[in-house]
Amino acid sequence: MSQMAYPNTGVSRRGFMIGIAGLTFAVAVGRERLGHAATEAPDSAGTPFNPWVSIAPSGAISIIAPATEMGQGSLTSLPLILAEELDADWSKVVCVPAPPIDKIYGNPAMFGVMLTAHSLSVQGYFTPLRTFGAQVRAVLLDNVARHWRVPPAELSTEPSVVVHAKSGRRIGYGDIVSFAEIPAVAPDIKPEALKKLHEFRLIGHDVMRIELPTKVNGSAKYAIDLQVPGMIYGAILRSPVLGGAPDKVDVAAAKAVAGVTDVVRLPYGVGVLATTPWAAFDAKSALEPGVTWRRSGKAWGFDSDKGLDAFAADARDLKKPTVEWYKQGDAEAALATAAAIIEAQYRCHYAYHAQMEPLNSIASVSAAGDAAEVWCGTQFPTAAQAAAARALGIPNERIKLNYTLLGGGFGRRGDYAEEYVVDAVLLSKSARRPVKVMWTREDDVHYGHFRPITAHYLRGGLDASGKLIAYHQRLAGDRVLLAENPVFFRKSHGRDYQLMGGTELTSYDIPNQYAGQIPQYTGVRTAPLRGIGDIANKFVAEVFLDEVAHERGVDPLQLRLEMLKITPRGQKVLQRAAEMADWSRKRDNTALGCAFANYNDTLLGGVAEVSVDRATGWIKVHKFWATIDCGIPVQPDNIVAQTEGGIVFGLGLALTEEISIRDGAVEQSNFYDYRVARMNDVPDVHVEVIATDNHPTGVGQMPVVLVTPAVNNAVARLTGVRLRESPMTPERMKKALG
Repeated sequence: MSQMAYPNTGVSRRGFMIGIAGLTFAVAVGRERLGHAATEAPDSAGTPFNPWVSIAPSGAISIIAPATEMGQGSLTSLPLILAEELDADWSKVVCVPAPPIDKIYGNPAMFGVMLTAHSLSVQGYFTPLRTFGAQVRAVLLDNVARHWRVPPAELSTEPSVVVHAKSGRRIGYGDIVSFAEIPAVAPDIKPEALKKLHEFRLIGHDVMRIELPTKVNGSAKYAIDLQVPGMIYGAILRSPVLGGAPDKVDVAAAKAVAGVTDVVRLPYGVGVLATTPWAAFDAKSALEPGVTWRRSGKAWGFDSDKGLDAFAADARDLKKPTVEWYKQGDAEAALATAAAIIEAQYRCHYAYHAQMEPLNSIASVSAAGDAAEVWCGTQFPTAAQAAAARALGIPNERIKLNYTLLGGGFGRRGDYAEEYVVDAVLLSKSARRPVKVMWTREDDVHYGHFRPITAHYLRGGLDASGKLIAYHQRLAGDRVLLAENPVFFRKSHGRDYQLMGGTELTSYDIPNQYAGQIPQYTGVRTAPLRGIGDIANKFVAEVFLDEVAHERGVDPLQLRLEMLKITPRGQKVLQRAAEMADWSRKRDNTALGCAFANYNDTLLGGVAEVSVDRATGWIKVHKFWATIDCGIPVQPDNIVAQTEGGIVFGLGLALTEEISIRDGAVEQSNFYDYRVARMNDVPDVHVEVIATDNHPTGVGQMPVVLVTPAVNNAVARLTGVRLRESPMTPERMKKALG
C-alpha cells in the first residue's frame, strides 16, 4: 500500500520545483535562492516533475498532500485524486505533506490559502489535482514517444507503466526517469482530456487510509508525542477572560516547585518553564493565587444566560435593524398578505470543540531571535508559520514549520492567531532552548474558542392552500468571523458567513425568504466548530418546518418532499433515509424525526429514532439513518466513516454539550462537567452513500447538522412537547414535560 512521509527536522539539500500557483513547470531552484528552509518542500524521492510529483528510479512516486490530516482522510484522498490521472500504481505512492506555501499549495476554494476547513479540501482541489496528474502523465508519454521514436497517440498507460501495444513494449515510470526531460511549461490539459467516470481505477474504489496502520500499532506521531534534543517544558497561566493581562505577579510559590527553571511574564499571562511537564503544570497551579488581572477586554462581567435573553429580545424586536444576509423575493410583503402566520423563537448555547489532543507545540528559537523551528498540529500551516513570525518580529520565511497528524481539529486549530504556537515561540525565546508547551484539558476548556450563542426569531407565512410562501429569520448571534479573521471581517462589511451560513434555504420551494443578522459582540472567544453556522441554522430551519407541518396537519416528511420538488437530488436522499428507517411503521415508546440539509451543495437526509425517560428527562437516540449525496464519492467507505463520526459528534451537541460563561469566564473544566457523547449513548448508525456524477463536495462536517433537528423533531412527535433550545439537556426536557 502507499505510504506517508512527514517533513523531518533537518534541512533538505535538494531543490524543489516551483511554478506559478502550481500550474507550470519550471527549473529547480537551489537552497541559496530560498533564503530559508521553511519554504522548501519536504524530502521526496526522485525527479520532480512539477511541484506536486516526484518519481524515483525505483518507481516510488511522491505526491504532495496539501491538506492537514486530522482523521478525515485528506492525506489519502487528495494524493489519490492526482494518482488517478497520473495512472500511478497506488502501492508505490508516498504521500508527502506540503510545505507552507500558499501560492503553490493553497486551496482554490479557501481563498488560495492552505486552510483545511469547511470540508472544502476535496471540493477545492479535485480538478486542479486531476489536471496536475494528467500533466505529469503527458510528460511521461511524450518522453517515451521520443525515446522509442513512436507517435504519442500510440502509447497508453497502465498503473505506473507506459505501454506501446503495437510492439508489445512496456516501461515503468521509474525507468523513464533516467532519460526524462521536464518541459519548462506544463502541457495544456483540456477538461475533456481527463478520465471519464467509468475509467477510474482509484476514485470511487476504496483503499485503506494510509495513516490508519500507524494509528493501530501506536507509531503515529502527533505533536504531543514529539521530543527534540535539549527540550524543556512550558505551561501558561492565562487571563480567565479574553483581553485580560497580568497585573501583580507573585512568583515565589511557582519557583519553589522542584524542576522549575524560570517564570516568564507575557502580555496575556504568565509562563512557567520546567524540566518536566508535571513540574510546569504544578507550578502553574501554584502561581494562580499569586496573580491578579487587569480587567481589560469586553467580556468581563458577561453572563451567557443573560446574554442569550438579551439576544432573544433583540431578535424579537422588529425595530432593531438587521444586516441582510440572504434575500429571495419579498418575505415582508408575503407575510403581510399571508392567510396564516407561524412564529417561533429558538436558542443555541456556546459549545466547545472537545478535540482529543489538547493544544500543544514545540519551538526552538535561535540565540539571536532571528529564526525559529516549530513543530505543531495545525489546520492552517501558513497561519501557524505567520503567527510564529509575528511573535518574533521576523519574516515568515525565517520560520521552519513541521506539522504533524492532528488529534482532532474541528476548527479549533484553524484560526489566524494560533496562540499555542505563539506560547512556545515566546517561551523558547526567553529560555534560549527548545520548549514544548502543552495545554491541560482544563486549559483547553477554559480558554477554548466556542461555537457562538445565537437567538432566532422566525416567521412563516402560509397561503390559503397551506403552502409556505414566506420564511423570515432574524438572527442575533455572537460574532465569529471577527475573532477568526478580522481582516476578512472588515472586507465583508460585517457580514459574518460563519454565523449566518445555512440560513438560505435554496433547496426548498419557498418563494420569499429573508435572513438578517443582528450584530452582537460579547468579547467571548468564538470560532467555527464542525458544522459552523449551519449547526444552529439547520436546527432552526428544520424544526420550524416540522412546526409548519404540525400547523397544517400534514406529515413532516411529506411536507419536505413536496417542498423539495425543485431539488430532485434532495428528494432522493430524504426519501431514501425514510425508506431505510421504515418511516410509516408505528413504534411503541419511540418515535421518528427527520431532517434534510443542503450544506455547500452536499445533500443529506437523516432520520432519528428516540425515546424519552419522563422521570429524568433523558433523551435516548436508539437509531440514526443517514444518506449523503456528495457527488462523485472519492472514497466511499471513508465517506461512511466520516458520516458516522459526524453523527456521533452531533449527538453530543444536540443533547449535552454546553459551555456557560459567568463574569466573562468559562464555568466548565473537563469532561466531567462538559459531557460529550459516551459509548453507551451512541445509537445504531446506518449510512448510505448515494453516488452521482456531480463534482465532489464536502463530507467531514456536513452530517453534524442533521442530528439536532432530527432528534428534536422525534422528541416532539413522541411527547407532544417542543424544545426550542439546544442542547436538549435532561433538565430542559424534564422542565418542558412539567
